[in-house]
Amino acid sequence: MTGILPRQAIAAMIEEGAIEAPPVEPDQLQPASLDLRLGPTAYRIRASFLPRAGEPIAGKLSRVTLHEIDLTRGAVLETGCVYLVPLMERLALPADVAAATNPKSSTGRLDVFTRVIADGVGGFDTAPAGYAGGLALEVSPRTFPVLVRAGSRLSQIRFRRGEARLSDEALSAIHRETPLAAPEARIDNGLNLTIDLSPGRGPIGYRAKRHTALIDVDRRDALRMDEFWDPLPATDGSLILDPDEFYILMSREAVSIPPETAAEMVPFDPLVGEFRVHYAGFFDPGFGWGAASRAVLEVRSREVPFILEHGQVVARLAYERMAEMPDTLYGAALSSNYQAQTLKLSKHFMAA
Repeated sequence: MTGILPRQAIAAMIEEGAIEAPPVEPDQLQPASLDLRLGPTAYRIRASFLPRAGEPIAGKLSRVTLHEIDLTRGAVLETGCVYLVPLMERLALPADVAAATNPKSSTGRLDVFTRVIADGVGGFDTAPAGYAGGLALEVSPRTFPVLVRAGSRLSQIRFRRGEARLSDEALSAIHRETPLAAPEARIDNGLNLTIDLSPGRGPIGYRAKRHTALIDVDRRDALRMDEFWDPLPATDGSLILDPDEFYILMSREAVSIPPETAAEMVPFDPLVGEFRVHYAGFFDPGFGWGAASRAVLEVRSREVPFILEHGQVVARLAYERMAEMPDTLYGAALSSNYQAQTLKLSKHFMAA
């Protein structure tokens, strides 16, 4: 069947050799995605790049590398630098299966910019149907220096067979049976999400501090929130985004991903404002289903200050059909960090 492949199908691909890797850890497998692991070596590079058609990553990497970094015992990746890290996982995809990648939610909430490149593929975060070859992760910490090591997981991969995206008509039909958003669902080329800057509610978000200590990406509940973030008090329902500052905000809507679907946050129309609203983008089946969960948004203004207003449309979810029902849902018997979330920082920070 066409659609997004579920956890059990990904496990079968590993058994069959379509995904080649050292032994996969059970918690790498999510309901509709697989966590990818950093390999033992990182390369500090002069600039980002894409390989030419048919060109292996290694061919261009040798021309842009400044130095190699051993990750076997851990190393710090500095802000403002660009790194490339070959991943442990390789692909030998069936002829009818393609793949897409995205940062993990925790990666996006740390303002660590990541994207995957593949041998001979002239686009980021994609591997075409039938692709066979390696994967490498471009990593660029924007706000916080991060400590990573071989095996750290900063990105995830999803596999699809054929056309999976649901039309607005199909999405509306699902919404009538299982509400996709509350208090209302704005369906227009996907599910539109608005920003929650409610007057009288606080904090409405967080702004990242500069010149902080480093963050170990593999340690949970280890850091004091106030050493890295400034809470944003509620005002009159608006917020001025300062250029080059990083914000954590949330949607006004509680979002639900029914078990027969998955979703991805896609770029919103750039004509609506000078800001970027997300870094991470996969929503697994079961997210928010029966457990009201807001979408947390990683926001950065571009070149000029920009005023956000409460209720302004800022993001869009594209829903996709699952090829078959996953055998495990997000939040069910999994260590799901963000089920039933409201405004929430990454898993690295202790609860206030």
